[in-house]
Amino acid sequence: MKRMITTFVLLTTAMGAAPAVFAADAWPARPIRMIVAYPPGGGTDQVGRVMAEQLAQSLGQNVVIDNRGGATGNIGTELAARAIPDGYTLLMGNVAPNAVNVSLFKKLGFDPVKDFSPVSLVAVTPNILVAHPSMPVKTVADLVALAKAKPGALNFPSAGVGSSSHLAGEMLKSMAGIDMVHVPYKGGGPALIATISGQVQIMFATMPAAMPHVKSGKVRPVAVTTAKRSQAMPELPTIAESGVKGYEASTWYGLLAPARTPKPVIDRLHAETVKILAGPVRQRLEAQGFEPDGGTPAAFAAYIKSEITKWAKVIKQAGIPAE
Repeated sequence: MKRMITTFVLLTTAMGAAPAVFAADAWPARPIRMIVAYPPGGGTDQVGRVMAEQLAQSLGQNVVIDNRGGATGNIGTELAARAIPDGYTLLMGNVAPNAVNVSLFKKLGFDPVKDFSPVSLVAVTPNILVAHPSMPVKTVADLVALAKAKPGALNFPSAGVGSSSHLAGEMLKSMAGIDMVHVPYKGGGPALIATISGQVQIMFATMPAAMPHVKSGKVRPVAVTTAKRSQAMPELPTIAESGVKGYEASTWYGLLAPARTPKPVIDRLHAETVKILAGPVRQRLEAQGFEPDGGTPAAFAAYIKSEITKWAKVIKQAGIPAE
């Protein structure tokens, strides 16, 4: 009996290891699923579809987008975290579920560090600080001076509590020592419409969403939130160079796999990502306001940890309660 149990355990162990061994040796032998933890049409979906299309060509297998929106990205991200780590489930990650939400939710069904094997930071998009044309705000210095002269008089909208447009504003409030009122909306679109109509005065809008309205003159661009100027709008200064030293906030998208995905699979995915982002796709993403990256798995892992720490501090200082 003891021998039978031992044999069963050995066989079970071997079977459990089989997918990883197969993935390392023969991957990819069938279609790959790429989970996007948001509905179609948003930034994560846009980047995910571009990468899925290109990876399918380079890997010789279909890469199918699986949109699993809900709970600020938590539902789809948890699904990816629990997937078999055989290289056939990937996640197009986003700053919210993969760095911010751990400080916004009392309970997550996944650990953003322990449950994933990072492949590469794919792209970053800055938020643009924009103002309604009627506002006497052309620079960050103008905004800070106005906010200090009239504490609590300025409103800024966001795509929702904990969104990049919300936290970018909270970070500026903290670092510049100003008081502005946050007005959450049900999405970035309604928030931007409120800014265009003058219901609110300023907004930290995403670059792809704001660019058409900046060009049409419906909103006035003031600065970008990233550490470096945006290639899409190089004439705009950063908030950091405008007097708020050390300010940096961005929305980022990165490719991840479930933890314990075989290293040869991660290495191959990274190599293909680097090739893709060095080709014509780079210009395609840049035209939409995304800034391609393609860094190493180790660099991406370190970046995720630094983002978790940074946003935890912002959320604590802003007094945003965990849900």
